[in-house]
Amino acid sequence: MNDTRIAWLVPAVRRGAYWQPVLREFTKRFKNTVFYTSQTWPGFDPTAPGCSAIEIIGKYRFAETQKVATGYNRGFILASPTVVAPLLKFKPDVVFVSSFSLWTLLAILLKPVAGWRIVLVYESSSPNVDFRDDRFRTSVRRWMTQFVDTFVSNSRRGREYLIDVLSVPDNNILARPYMVPDPEALLEGQVTTEIEDLKSSHPIFLCVGLLVPRKGVNYLLEACALLKQQGYSDYTLVLVGDGEQREELQAYAQEKGIDEQIVWTGWLEYGQLGAYFRSADVFVFPTLEDTWGVVLLEAMAFGKAILCSKWAGASEMVVEGENGYIFDPYEPETLASGMKHFLDEDGAIAVMGEKSQQLIAEHNPVEAAKFLGDRATSVLAKS
Repeated sequence: MNDTRIAWLVPAVRRGAYWQPVLREFTKRFKNTVFYTSQTWPGFDPTAPGCSAIEIIGKYRFAETQKVATGYNRGFILASPTVVAPLLKFKPDVVFVSSFSLWTLLAILLKPVAGWRIVLVYESSSPNVDFRDDRFRTSVRRWMTQFVDTFVSNSRRGREYLIDVLSVPDNNILARPYMVPDPEALLEGQVTTEIEDLKSSHPIFLCVGLLVPRKGVNYLLEACALLKQQGYSDYTLVLVGDGEQREELQAYAQEKGIDEQIVWTGWLEYGQLGAYFRSADVFVFPTLEDTWGVVLLEAMAFGKAILCSKWAGASEMVVEGENGYIFDPYEPETLASGMKHFLDEDGAIAVMGEKSQQLIAEHNPVEAAKFLGDRATSVLAKS
């Protein structure tokens, strides 16, 4: 394994600080690893353990073809073909490719010459990422899968898409979370992080994410407005993040008289998030479309009870009634009901939080790196 050469082709990891702990563990086993990308996350530190494997190639650009109000905008990832030269020079034995980008296509086209094995990593399934309604894309993807040696997905939902839509043999796909939390990385900034504005009313509901329509925060605020109508106001909602919808959401909160319950933190560094996870009681994820949602797993690692949208790939991590509840964000009354459960029965918070930690215990950077590394050795063993 010390001689095995591994390449990763991931066009962008814009909010992927969780990759660093996994790469730290992966490179302990496979020292000859290069992780090619065109865009890294904010605060990226090339000297951090594992990050020395990351090589930035070209520029990342997303060419939007259709704006989707309640989901991911549709379009094409324009990844630089200049990755070819360093990739061929590196001469990897195994290439991990992310989804069906141009870099995946290049790895497939070069495979007969380079002789490497290909592991396709498909984050998870969602409507505007799968393109099930696009016959051309589906046909191209189905063709590409014929040249992939094995497949990995975070979720059962992603596995089902590969089998049902792209006709990948079910015995050639493993579904296991590889986008996983590392509490230590999330607490790196705890010394300088002060939660001065965090209000004292408990329970504290925490939501972390961009303030954009896709994240469904407007429906979360509607649920809060419903709670106010029912006489519930003794709680705090902490919204961590920023985005184009912030002013609109703040105006709505003022209009409905719920602004007293809300703390708006703005954007935070990754290493500061742990302090907020630790201080919260319940994590709320109201997304309208997320292929995965590692933020939910991060909350579980800090022992939080969960309220999760059914449209999140990571909803598979929630065991209904044991560590939280799954809801449809388009029905704010169901979310309000879930929040009310924790307001009425505060003892459930600790019980469900403990269950979250039990469920997430096996999904950590060490196990994720082992799982991915085993996929690499297995495809080499077949050659």
